[in-house]
Amino acid sequence: MNEPLAERIRPNILEDYISQRHLIGEKGILSHLIKQGILPSMIFWGPPGIGKTTLANIIATTSKRPFFTLSAISSGVKDVREIIEKAKKGSGLFTTKNPILFIDEIHRFSKSQQDSLLGAVEKGTVTLIGATTENPSFEVIPALLSRSQVYVLEGFGVKELNLLLNRALHQDPWLKDQKVKVKETKSLFQLSGGDGRKLLNTLELIVQSAGAKAIITDELVIKVVRTKMARYDKTGELHYDIISAFIKSIRGSDPNAAVYWLARMIEGGEDPLFIARRLLILASEDVGNANPQA
Repeated sequence: MNEPLAERIRPNILEDYISQRHLIGEKGILSHLIKQGILPSMIFWGPPGIGKTTLANIIATTSKRPFFTLSAISSGVKDVREIIEKAKKGSGLFTTKNPILFIDEIHRFSKSQQDSLLGAVEKGTVTLIGATTENPSFEVIPALLSRSQVYVLEGFGVKELNLLLNRALHQDPWLKDQKVKVKETKSLFQLSGGDGRKLLNTLELIVQSAGAKAIITDELVIKVVRTKMARYDKTGELHYDIISAFIKSIRGSDPNAAVYWLARMIEGGEDPLFIARRLLILASEDVGNANPQA
């Protein structure tokens, strides 16, 4: 059990992909494109933990295309050029289906790094799939945006969270052996903030703490989370996870969850100016959505 639960039950085919029915459902645009064998370069925009990477992998597998992946956090122009060269060398083997280049956190690429992709995307050397949690209109250069389709992925609702929870309990070999019973889900779902990966990470942590035959209740969830997850790293991934959960709680009109995440940030010593800036960005996005011509 070296892999996290989210990795162990990651789906490999579209039929097992739980969310984003507006894209991969029976009438979804991506389902149609995959069936037709036509894949434009695209950018997936949505909150963390909703299956952007998983969907890119499934698209590559279903379309039977070579798959290259980079993380914008740890990769530079040199890495991009090396993969493009690999794609060019393999073009003789893949005459009808060019490789897919998946770039996670593409909004973290600088302008020069994004520029290095333009030629390969324009010529069709690679089909780019970028994943971002930030609005690509502000974070991706216009030249790359004009060569890509932007698809908005949505956070998990209660229905999707329930499906994911049941899949984990019934399909993961380790969890099945623990014979866990779920009596209440409200706190578990609230703490996930619509993030499927966070839901699974929290579930695994609770079962590891409570042991076999645990009965999961709201009280148990809060108790374990408070004692095991009270840390707050202002420079690490948890920093972005918590601010993301805070914003999603506000967008979802969930004041209790919003207050919880705000308290986590304040207790951890977060800069109030950082919180204020995020709220201003959220407010400006909401105004823009309400007035698209503004």
